[in-house]
Amino acid sequence: MAKLLLGCIADDFTGATDLANNLVRAGMRVVQAIGVPAGPLAADVDAVVVALKSRTIAPAEAIAQSLEALRWLQAQGAQQIYFKYCSTFDSTPQGNIGPVTEALMEALGCDFTIATPAFPDNKRTVFKGYLFAGEVLLNESGMQNHPLTPMTDPNLVRVLQAQCGRKVGLIDHAVVARGAEAIEARIAQLKAEGVSIAIVDAVSNDDLLRMGPALAKLPLVTAGSGVAIGLPANFGLAPSSQASALPKAGGRTAVVSGSCSQATNRQVLDFIGRGGAALAIDPLRIAAGVDVAAEALAWAAPLIDKGPVLVYSTAEAGAVKSVQGQLGVEEAGAMVERTIAAIARGLVEHGVRQLVVAGGETSGACVQALGIAQMQIGPQIDPGVPWCHARSSLAPDTGVHIALKSGNFGGDDFFTKAFAVLG
Repeated sequence: MAKLLLGCIADDFTGATDLANNLVRAGMRVVQAIGVPAGPLAADVDAVVVALKSRTIAPAEAIAQSLEALRWLQAQGAQQIYFKYCSTFDSTPQGNIGPVTEALMEALGCDFTIATPAFPDNKRTVFKGYLFAGEVLLNESGMQNHPLTPMTDPNLVRVLQAQCGRKVGLIDHAVVARGAEAIEARIAQLKAEGVSIAIVDAVSNDDLLRMGPALAKLPLVTAGSGVAIGLPANFGLAPSSQASALPKAGGRTAVVSGSCSQATNRQVLDFIGRGGAALAIDPLRIAAGVDVAAEALAWAAPLIDKGPVLVYSTAEAGAVKSVQGQLGVEEAGAMVERTIAAIARGLVEHGVRQLVVAGGETSGACVQALGIAQMQIGPQIDPGVPWCHARSSLAPDTGVHIALKSGNFGGDDFFTKAFAVLG
């Protein structure tokens, strides 16, 4: 394989496809690897996104996995490293965004990097260091109720500084608006003041594109997926339809959802409102020892030839907290992920070849259950969510088209729209 232009490390599976999607749209040929590959990647691509499941694990383990990914990407000759996290800056006071960033900086001998989750296409903007989700501050958006990483402070400088030993500063919108030279000058000023990591404002794609040239010489960029739209041009690449071409799709269709986000709640209701066949699974029945996966597959069997079916554990925040109170936060989440992953595996065994998965942790569990090692990134469904194509031993004939949707992403009609995109 030719030397990589960009080597990316993502802290969850949907976040990885989100990043890869933006790189493809900007002209890069991209493969997403599920975990760190065991050997060289035999593919002629411009970028590789290594998808980890490190967002909510212990910081020490997240660092270890991220450094392993870095070593593999360096061995492939990656010219620049990109650490990708969620556009809602999902983390806890302990990490993992700060600890992983500092570990990567240390390994790369890097004395400065930026941090911004801004993704205006998905209504995630940063202004004066504060993160907005749509029209409201992050902590008023529903993210304050996230079951694993509740976000109660929208001030990103403050959030990141709590996780870092290095000094965190800000490149505000007044600087970004003046373009790359002003951004570079501000970076030099911050470095002189002892700042090693800077939150960067961005309220539009124009801001992200102005940011791109200023980041060309940084060994490490850390961000959500938005910054990716401005990086391929640094390597002389431009948008091309060939970058997103996938094999022709066919076979049965299905959706599985483990996300409890407000956006996914609306998508489930929209699907049901359109007459779609849907089955809700109950975590308490799973905990009681009922084979809920087998029940769901038996329910789907007579319906699956008629159109997409939806199996979901999506619930409102109050219901989620009630279940967590009875089972514990970690066990409740892991139990549902295992069940939905078993359902996804069974659906593919029953001939599903177009599968939408909603929820970051759920996506990771499903991809592993399907034995997917890497994915080719294809056309966008909604901002941040592309179709992908993957080989799987469960579908040796054609492989599987799969879309991994972050819980907060996509329009209300996403579950219906997705299959229309593939035709």
